[in-house]
Amino acid sequence: MNALVELSDAHVVHKARSGGLFTRDRVYALTGADLTIAPGETVGVVGESGCGKSTLAKVLVGVERPTVGTVTFRGRDLWSMPPAERRVTVGAGTGMIFQDPSTALNRRLTIRQILRDPLDVHRRGTPAEREDRVRELMSLVGLPPVLADGLPGQLSGGQRQRVAIARALALDPDLVVADEPTSALDVSVRAQILNLLLDLKERLGLALVFVSHDIQTVRRMSDRVITMYLGRIVEECPADRVTDSARHPYTRALFSATPGLLDPIDPIPLVGPVPSATRPPSGCPFRTRCWKATEECADTMPVFTAASTPGHRFRCHHPVQEDESTRDLVTQAASVPPEPHRT
Repeated sequence: MNALVELSDAHVVHKARSGGLFTRDRVYALTGADLTIAPGETVGVVGESGCGKSTLAKVLVGVERPTVGTVTFRGRDLWSMPPAERRVTVGAGTGMIFQDPSTALNRRLTIRQILRDPLDVHRRGTPAEREDRVRELMSLVGLPPVLADGLPGQLSGGQRQRVAIARALALDPDLVVADEPTSALDVSVRAQILNLLLDLKERLGLALVFVSHDIQTVRRMSDRVITMYLGRIVEECPADRVTDSARHPYTRALFSATPGLLDPIDPIPLVGPVPSATRPPSGCPFRTRCWKATEECADTMPVFTAASTPGHRFRCHHPVQEDESTRDLVTQAASVPPEPHRT
């Protein structure tokens, strides 16, 4: 099956003001990202705050241009297109659901105007057909027609996020990227929004990229899970194997941090803060917090290694073995003192 979206060696480097008035640090937001999204699949993206998840999401939907590397959409390089063609391709082929619907929606526009806006911009159908599409979108996400003339501030958080989802679907995109779509919502409505996303994905045949801190939700919703650390993709793993068979130490540590009800264990301890994205460590970026780190990890960045399971690859000089239990890894990590090469 042909790829819907493909990133090849994508880097995003920002310039941030540092201590001096005329000096700027380089922020390495995304480094060497290679990723393929197939039509209809759900890819989850996990990692700590500042690891590059949102940057990756913006690159995938053409909101942010990579400093280096290519983004291919349906076989064509997105950033070699003329600007007008790229706007049409991105606008019609992709949709994005942002973290906070309170700030993502224009509070001065009615729900009808918000949902009509993409149809008007891309001149889809006649005015009457656009009104029909607005009603169809509201029904699709479970919003009553009476809310069409309301303002976002008159809706609940869950209803606002349903509007945001409907807007992302207005032009029948092939790819929808959901960037932390439930983190700003009450716990009571999160499950409703997640179930709605899964239902829409199946009904519409969408490819879905789901970015979240809630790694167990990512595991349940996804076909494949991407782990990011300090701007790098460090592992790709089938979702049904990521909890117990992930090979990268960081992935195992992330998933150990979510408590299990039947067999609770302590999380794998990670010592020290996440390094700065302006001055990333040499070699493997995770080495400063990894209990398996050696001098080799400080010298060279590991290349991707294919695991025995298809679709599973990881970057690590000293990977976790597939048959190693998380409980054993907790004991290993707790017994290893900090080493000089970790600084």
